[in-house]
Amino acid sequence: MNEVASALTQVAMGVGLAACAGLRAFLPLFVVGVAGRFEIVPLLDSFEWLAGTPALTVFGLAVVLELLADKVPVVDHLLDVAETLVKPVAGTVLAAAVLTELSPLQATVLGFVLGGGVAGAVHAGKSKLRILSTATTAGTANPVLSFGEDALAFVGSLTALVLPLLVVAAVAGAGAAAWWLLRRRGAAGAGSRA
Repeated sequence: MNEVASALTQVAMGVGLAACAGLRAFLPLFVVGVAGRFEIVPLLDSFEWLAGTPALTVFGLAVVLELLADKVPVVDHLLDVAETLVKPVAGTVLAAAVLTELSPLQATVLGFVLGGGVAGAVHAGKSKLRILSTATTAGTANPVLSFGEDALAFVGSLTALVLPLLVVAAVAGAGAAAWWLLRRRGAAGAGSRA
């Protein structure tokens, strides 16, 4: 029973980290790498490279570049397009890396399905919000949204390491709210056409 609880906690941690990767591809990778380096979180043997100096150097530089580029209108949209593939990969790596109770194959498959899927879904929602912001504010609100996303990705990554179920609950709540808003918007649009 203890192993099952531990595995479920790790799955929640992976999902939470993947959701953060949907906001910022490299920040959660850097956080997990540092946490692995200081043995705060165990990493699956095949993902211990995340805690190595080369990976941390690359992730650290990528974090700085991603955070800066996302503050520039137009560049933020180009970054969203480029990261459409990068963020699900980051989500997959993050989810698989923390699933130490599973075999490498199980961790990778579950990481791909859950981590890649969650990161891709969060990225899609973030991209749509950014397009809406650009359309309604001519891009002037985009840097403000970007700072909020930075904070969510950082705090969410840290929280996913220590309170993973809280992050999963927050992601589920945000997903339910987005679904409700989309349904409401669709019903309002259908009503105005009638």
